[in-house]
Amino acid sequence: MKVIVDANIVFSGILNTKGKIGDLLINSHGLLDFIAPDFLRKEIRKHYNRLIKISGLSAAELVESEFQICKDITFISEEQVSDTNWLAAFDLVKDIDEKDVHYIAFTKQFDRKIWSGDKQLIKGLKRKGFHNFLSTDELFVVREAIKKRGR
Repeated sequence: MKVIVDANIVFSGILNTKGKIGDLLINSHGLLDFIAPDFLRKEIRKHYNRLIKISGLSAAELVESEFQICKDITFISEEQVSDTNWLAAFDLVKDIDEKDVHYIAFTKQFDRKIWSGDKQLIKGLKRKGFHNFLSTDELFVVREAIKKRGR
């Protein structure tokens, strides 16, 4: 199963590699395929100092945490998204949080669900009829079912 991963999920994983989100991102190789826009890499770098402060990790430990969390995420150029999907995504997020346009454009372009813990985004998009989300708990159940099926 392919899933679009948003920034709050990746940040949560980086901050706690041993939590449920970290487990899903680190230990789902061959079971789940994670996709993210290249934009996410810039967001991680932009917030490095904040992540170090929040986590209490050294810079080297943060780099290792980021590597573990991101090693199985396929980062795709935003150029792969059609103008139509960018416009549709912007229309959905413009009054919620424009920074999420990348993730919603990817859900439209690649016809995949987004794994997000952004309650404001989820609530706002659900009001507009967009329900293409997976929660951490739902994704965990999906992964376990895939394991039981033997893939």
